[in-house]
Amino acid sequence: MTIKRMLGTAAAVLMAAGTAQAQMSDGGIKIGVLSDMSSLYTDLSGAGSVLAARMAVEDSGIAGRSIKVEIVSADHQNKADVGSNTARQWYDVDKVDVIVDTPNSGVALAVNEISREKNKVFLVSGAASSDLTGSKCSPNTIHWTYDTWALANGTGNAIVKTGGDSWYFLTADYAFGHALERDTEAVVLKNGGKVNGKVRHPLNNADFSSFLLQAQASKAKIIGLANAGGDTTNAIKQAAEFGIVKGGQNLAGLLVFLTDVHGLGLPTAQGLIFTEAWYWDMNDANRAFAKKFSAANRGIHPTMIHAGVYSAVTHYLKSVEALKSDADGKAVVARMKATPTEDTLFGKGTIRADGRKIHDMYLFEVKAPAESKAPWDYYKLRATIPAADAFRPVADGNCPLTKS
Repeated sequence: MTIKRMLGTAAAVLMAAGTAQAQMSDGGIKIGVLSDMSSLYTDLSGAGSVLAARMAVEDSGIAGRSIKVEIVSADHQNKADVGSNTARQWYDVDKVDVIVDTPNSGVALAVNEISREKNKVFLVSGAASSDLTGSKCSPNTIHWTYDTWALANGTGNAIVKTGGDSWYFLTADYAFGHALERDTEAVVLKNGGKVNGKVRHPLNNADFSSFLLQAQASKAKIIGLANAGGDTTNAIKQAAEFGIVKGGQNLAGLLVFLTDVHGLGLPTAQGLIFTEAWYWDMNDANRAFAKKFSAANRGIHPTMIHAGVYSAVTHYLKSVEALKSDADGKAVVARMKATPTEDTLFGKGTIRADGRKIHDMYLFEVKAPAESKAPWDYYKLRATIPAADAFRPVADGNCPLTKS
């Protein structure tokens, strides 16, 4: 089944079993996948996140235990007001119990507050801002896959320690870009480096020429791309046209996804170093998931966001079943935090009091074309960042939930 057929015109999937009475107080579990379905983040999240949620429901076996699960989806269009209105409609009218995915930190921060207000559950796989487990942390939210602190400390540390000690930032001008620039700059300065300058560009930008010329003029060794998706790939392609790397400067893709590398092609992307939480070709379980996923996704392989959606929904369903209720969002999240996580894609992990899901992170390098042996064989592992070191220490996050 393809994603197009799965979504249909109503963009919804219904998973049900028999006619037995559901255990949930409102007759079942309703999951809302709020994502970018039509713009620069659609390949790395989008309909693939709906598919990942569906696979998690199927693999959980919950339908066989006579619990009905419905999945609905919507396009937030990378606009906080659109995402907020959708969240309110889902919670107030459509009886959605949990919202998942939500790439775009501006949208996610808005939905974070609405989920707290409505006492629902918000499982963030797509958004990156570390503020979601910092000053904006909520008892209703879990930040699952990665964040700006992890990206900055993985990629930034590696680059500064290998000589990249002067930086210029090209930053997406919204919450995610600001957080990624902030967290990476802190790493650079902590390690004795310096920031020669920074410039902020509009989201979903097509022309990076003026920004790249400013970066080139800065003479910084590293041009840090504090953006993602189509913005990252456009910047990298145009930097190649400008001959920036040949001129002695290097690019740091601070958030790079598998689909970005695929879109760039190995001749352009080779040598990029970046941090991710998951890669499809690391073990047999990941490869089995990718095979099933790509078969329903026009051959496109899963990103770490898709894996995070699968993992988060899996743990959510376990916790709701254990409670025998999904009515109290705070209670569900508390149960999720109290229960060690374990699934086929991320293995064993934990969820901290601040809502940060903890697992290993990985520093990857994009292979040269001659090193790639098969389609989507793009990464080589440079280092594993242990779970204990991968994310910001609780004490440094300023999360009210961790204060006595």
